[in-house]
Amino acid sequence: MLLASRPSLILSLPVGLCMLVAQEVVVDGDDAAVVPNAAAATESQMRPYAEVIDHTDVVIDMLPIRGGKFVMGSPESETDRNKDEGPQHEVEVAPFWMGKYEITWNQYEIWGENIDISRRKIFGAPATPRDGVADAVTRPTPPYTDMSFGMGKQQKPAICMTQHAARTYCKWLSAKTGRYYRLPTEAEWEYACRAGTTTTYSFGDDVAKLDEFAWYDENSNDNYQDVGQKQPNPWGLFDMHGNAAEWVLDQYLPEAYSERSGGVENPLAIPSKLYPRVVRGGGWDDDPTLLRAAVREGSSEEWKDQDPQIPRSIWYHTDALGVGFRVVRPLVEPSAEEKSAKWGKTAPVQLDPVVE
Repeated sequence: MLLASRPSLILSLPVGLCMLVAQEVVVDGDDAAVVPNAAAATESQMRPYAEVIDHTDVVIDMLPIRGGKFVMGSPESETDRNKDEGPQHEVEVAPFWMGKYEITWNQYEIWGENIDISRRKIFGAPATPRDGVADAVTRPTPPYTDMSFGMGKQQKPAICMTQHAARTYCKWLSAKTGRYYRLPTEAEWEYACRAGTTTTYSFGDDVAKLDEFAWYDENSNDNYQDVGQKQPNPWGLFDMHGNAAEWVLDQYLPEAYSERSGGVENPLAIPSKLYPRVVRGGGWDDDPTLLRAAVREGSSEEWKDQDPQIPRSIWYHTDALGVGFRVVRPLVEPSAEEKSAKWGKTAPVQLDPVVE
């Protein structure tokens, strides 16, 4: 009866969300959903876990990434090396969990299409203590067109969002789960991508093996693909090379590495302008050179060329069909002051235009 009475809304939900009974989640004393293996007080206690999104059957698989030191950037001898990949320098990163896969459309549109709110209304499900906070997080305006551009959604990586949209999704996910999520820094991303290796790619220097690990312009059939189909890197992370290039927190600064002397801990180039900002890993429409572990790519205003809106949307990059993201969760959650001063800091402030 319920399906028949609301056919248009039910049928619009992505595959994997059309279950009649929403998944129940227990809440602990800190108002965070109790998920097996998600709690850890020390690095040695970190385990893989599946983050649950209330009122859906969707989960986000998270893998523990041990803290450590690595050499960031590429050596001058690396083929097709760019100047902004050096000089190489030692970086230390603190432990964190990272998404096993890129965020998919099924996961992204729960926020972007208000699917969690719609499900509560349809099924008469009571809001959790976290829902009120999550519902207050800004959601994107409706896109002017299908942002998958006909390539499909569901288990494919969500694409065409601005860094602002990816950051806001992380804020919503944090509120929704009671655990702190954000984009990785550029250093965290490269550390996790390399996974203890020092080669051009996480699987070595032989580009002939790239087909086994990545979707890129020569094997993608002009389309991005479902996540997790290729081999993972040594730490179990899929699609770190190709499929979708991934947003990180940093402003793109070509000389950033030159300004770091000696060892540095948890570096972050806090954004102070909209362009360029960093994406990493290369996408399904890139050549093998752009999939190298050290490659740094900066965003451009040209990524909005097809957007017909005036002013252009703060949520969508209509021409960034190869750009998505994955999330991280630090073992030690920063204080509110630290979030404001570093991890959540960005400028200029992004606001939707006021409609009079």
